[in-house]
Amino acid sequence: MASKQMLRFVSTARHMPEKRDVSIRRRDFDEIYAGWAEQKAEEQASRCSQCGVPFCQVHCPLHNNIPDWLMLTAEGRLREAYEVSSATNTFPEVCGRICPQDRLCEGNCVIEQSGHGTVTIGAVETYITDTAWEEGWVEPVVPAREREESVGIVGAGPGGLAAAERLRRRGYQVTVYDRYDRVGGLMIYGIPNFKLDKEIVTRRTKWLEDSKVSFELGVEIGRDLTFADLRAKHDAVLIATGVYKARAMQAPGVGLKNIFPAMQFLTASNRKGLGDEVPAFEDGTLDADGKKIVVVGGGDTAMDCVRTAVRQGAESVTCLYRRDRANMPGSQREVQNAEEEGVVFRWLSQPEAFHGDDVVTGVQVQKMRLGPADATGRRAPKPVEGESELLEADMVIMALGFDPEELPTLWGEPELPVTRWGTVRIDHTTKMTAMDGVFAAGDIVRGASLVVWAIRDGRDCADAIHKYLTGLEKTAPPEMTPTQKADAPAAAE
Repeated sequence: MASKQMLRFVSTARHMPEKRDVSIRRRDFDEIYAGWAEQKAEEQASRCSQCGVPFCQVHCPLHNNIPDWLMLTAEGRLREAYEVSSATNTFPEVCGRICPQDRLCEGNCVIEQSGHGTVTIGAVETYITDTAWEEGWVEPVVPAREREESVGIVGAGPGGLAAAERLRRRGYQVTVYDRYDRVGGLMIYGIPNFKLDKEIVTRRTKWLEDSKVSFELGVEIGRDLTFADLRAKHDAVLIATGVYKARAMQAPGVGLKNIFPAMQFLTASNRKGLGDEVPAFEDGTLDADGKKIVVVGGGDTAMDCVRTAVRQGAESVTCLYRRDRANMPGSQREVQNAEEEGVVFRWLSQPEAFHGDDVVTGVQVQKMRLGPADATGRRAPKPVEGESELLEADMVIMALGFDPEELPTLWGEPELPVTRWGTVRIDHTTKMTAMDGVFAAGDIVRGASLVVWAIRDGRDCADAIHKYLTGLEKTAPPEMTPTQKADAPAAAE
C-alpha cells in the first residue's frame, strides 16, 4: 500500500528546480539549475503514483528502485533514500545531472503518459545525493574482508570506476590505469561544467581513493606498460577505455583549418576551466570568442559543443542536423536549454562542402528530407535536389559520434578479439574476451553510449570478474533440461 504522502500528482503540479537567468548563465560555466529546499523535494517526490509496474525503473539501464526512494524522500527519510539510491548506482548525483531522463525514466513515467507531467526524477535524485554529501552520509567502502586477488582496470571513466567500487566492496585489490592526468574520463574532459561541475567528479575520486582503489595516471597501455605486463601483474584485467576516435565525414574541403572534432574543442575548454595551460585555446585557435560557429551533429555531444561556444562568447552558433527535431538522438531538454541560450538549429540540413582557401570560411548546407526507414528503423535522410545554401563559418565543430581506437594495434596485441566495428568482442554471459582473465565493459564493447549504460556495464562486469576469480561460473552445475528434471529422483523429505 502506498504511503499517505504519495499519489499527489493530481493536486500538485510538476516543478523543476529554477534555472538561472539566461542572460547570466550564458556568460559562465556554472550549473544552470539552482538547488531545491527539502520541502520542495518532498513535494515533488510525493507526486509519484507508486504504480504496480514502475516503467521508470524498467526503462532505467540500472533498474534503480525509483519509486522506493521517491517515497522515502516524500516522507523525509533522506538517508534511507540515499542508501536505496546508491545501492544500484555508483554515481547517482552524476546520473541525476546528465542522464537524458526525458528519454529514459521520466519519459516513461505513468503520470507523464496520463497527461499530468512526469515526476522530476533526475532533480530528486540529485537532491538526495547532494544532501548525502553535505550530511556526511557518503562513506568510503570498507569490505568485510580483504582478498589477495588483484584486478587491473584500463580506463578511469564511469564504467571502470563503477567496476572498481563494486570489486572493492568484495575486498579485491584494484588498480585503475588511465592515460590522462585526471580521473573521470569524459566526465572530466568531455562534459562541460554547466552540466556536471568537476567538483562532483573529484569528490568521487577522493571517495574511491579513501576506499583503497589505486590509480596510475598518465599511463598509456602499449607505450608505458605492455598489455602482457599488465596481465602478469593482475589476476584479472578489465578493459573500460571508452571510445574516443572521432567519426569523420567525406566532403570537399573537410581538411581545411579551423574544422575540429568535438572532443578536441571540449577538452580544451574543460582543461582551461580546470586551470591548465592550453596553448591552442590561449592563442585563439580553439576559442569561439567572436566567431561564427557551426556545429554538425544532433547528439548530446553536439549540445555540449553549442552551449560551450555560447559561453565562450561566439558571435553566432548554428547547429546542423540531417534529420528533424523529433528524430534527433540527443536530449530534448538540452535542445531547449540551447535554444534559450541563443543557439540556432537548422533541422534537415547537412554539410555537402566546406569553403575557404586555407581556413574554413563557410559551409555549403544541403537541405534534406526524411525517406523510408533504414535498417535501424529510423527514416533515412535524403537530399532535396537543388536546395542548398552557403552558411558563413569561422569555426566548424564535427560532433558526429565516436568509434573505437584500434586497440590490438595500439597495444601490440593482435590476439585481442574485436568485432568488425572495432569494439572488443566478449562472451556476453561471462563478460570475458577470448583471452583468459581479460574482460571488457562499457562503450568499448557496446559502442558510444550513455554514462548510465557504462555504469551498468561496469557493475555487471565486476560481478562477472568475481565469479571468475572465485570459480563460481566454473563449478556451478549446468541447468537441467525439462526432461532431466522430470527423470531426476525426488528429494528426500
